[in-house]
Amino acid sequence: MSLEARDVSFRYPCGRELYRGLSLAVGPGERVALTAPSGRGKTTLCRLLAGYLEPSVGRVLADGEPVRPVARLRGEASPVQLLPQHPELAFDPRVRLGQSLGEVAGAGEACARARADELLGSFGVREEWLARRPHELSGGELMRLAMVRALSVRPRYLIADESTAMLDAVTQAELWHVLLGLQERDGWGLVLVSHSPALVGRVATRRVEL
Repeated sequence: MSLEARDVSFRYPCGRELYRGLSLAVGPGERVALTAPSGRGKTTLCRLLAGYLEPSVGRVLADGEPVRPVARLRGEASPVQLLPQHPELAFDPRVRLGQSLGEVAGAGEACARARADELLGSFGVREEWLARRPHELSGGELMRLAMVRALSVRPRYLIADESTAMLDAVTQAELWHVLLGLQERDGWGLVLVSHSPALVGRVATRRVEL
């Protein structure tokens, strides 16, 4: 049982090869920090693990099953959810946020809606935010909703790619307190990318140097 990159190689079209034969595994309940100099491709690896990119060679597996490309999910929820640095990327800018949350489970399952309602309270989301579109909220407000969106489908693995880097220290500490509490309760695996040694030291149970 793990989120696994198995002998993964990746090259952007007309670009340099970022990875060749990379393998790593993150187990349920683990909190693994990916560390590397800037430009080494940490965000690319996050996107590979979450199914937003496909390896040139190799496989990405979640508990032994291939991670399906996000573009091919057709409304199904992936077991691997990505929290990007810019939370606006998680939402359709034309759609009110309440509608976006209602659509996240694909089939609109009642359990996912109930889970989202619980998470809205945990992350301190105000009801009036749900009637707004992404550009009408601050970065911190939108990140709270992005976290609700990702966790409402009960993922087995969450990837946080500099997710709170743009937030003030108080908001960052608050959101990580909530995230870690939920992670300890629910047991999902966490992959973390952060340029903050303090945050990595506080959150990670293991580090992987790329």
